[in-house]
Amino acid sequence: MSRRVPRLNSLLKEVISEVLRKDLHHLTGVAELLTVMSVEITADLSLAKVFISVIGDQKAKQATCDALNGAAGMIAHVAMKKVVLRTFPKLHFYIDEGLEKQLRICEILEKVAPKPAEEE
Repeated sequence: MSRRVPRLNSLLKEVISEVLRKDLHHLTGVAELLTVMSVEITADLSLAKVFISVIGDQKAKQATCDALNGAAGMIAHVAMKKVVLRTFPKLHFYIDEGLEKQLRICEILEKVAPKPAEEE
């Protein structure tokens, strides 16, 4: 199995994070507290799914995701200058719900699980 796609996933995650943090920090509609959680590139390297985590309410998360998808071409253009690829993948941004799901599961488990008896 080729290690190229996982290496490109990691590289693009770093580059897109840097572009959003340094080069395009002035985008309107993008939340201040934004993290690129992961990138998944298709096998033919034509499409990259960028999963982001945004701190804020659901409205702010959706507004940030919409703004990033609207500026995806500009983000890819700036990132293309930092990474040498024959063809740069088209970027699609998605909200990563993994952390919230983990927190909900922990809350449910705390409600269901019996509490250990305290030793005195």
